[in-house]
Amino acid sequence: MAKKKESSKPTQFLNKKAGHEFFILEKYEAGIQLQGSEIKAIREARVNLKESFVRIIKDEVFLLNAHITHLSTAHATYRPEEKRDRKLLLHRNEIEKLAKKVERDGLTIVVTKMYINARNLVKVQIALAQGKKLHDKRNDLKQKTMQRETQQALKNFR
Repeated sequence: MAKKKESSKPTQFLNKKAGHEFFILEKYEAGIQLQGSEIKAIREARVNLKESFVRIIKDEVFLLNAHITHLSTAHATYRPEEKRDRKLLLHRNEIEKLAKKVERDGLTIVVTKMYINARNLVKVQIALAQGKKLHDKRNDLKQKTMQRETQQALKNFR
């Protein structure tokens, strides 16, 4: 029997900046419309979600500013734009709920991660988020460093 070769490429891509800049309140899973060789590029780990964000335009949800680099093997005429707007696929009631919260409560929608699920489909996890103030960011950083130091002290103690 031949063993299945393990892939060293990640199957999920995180937006670490979102966790640092925002308080995450609610998470949603959405499908994404892709064109051409974008799925192959995602499998090759050519994704950057750092500056990406989500907007609701005419009752449709779009992922903006997400960077999916095209493959060098893709034909030049079939290469979609790398930072194009990509439509996210959500149920109508989820879109309405998100739109209400954004309009009424002043929350934002951010991308937390993109991944390939068990059915081999690309999914995007989006979240309703509230922006952090500077002192909140400092407190989080203090807590992380204190936790890291205690973990190191416990490791050295054993």
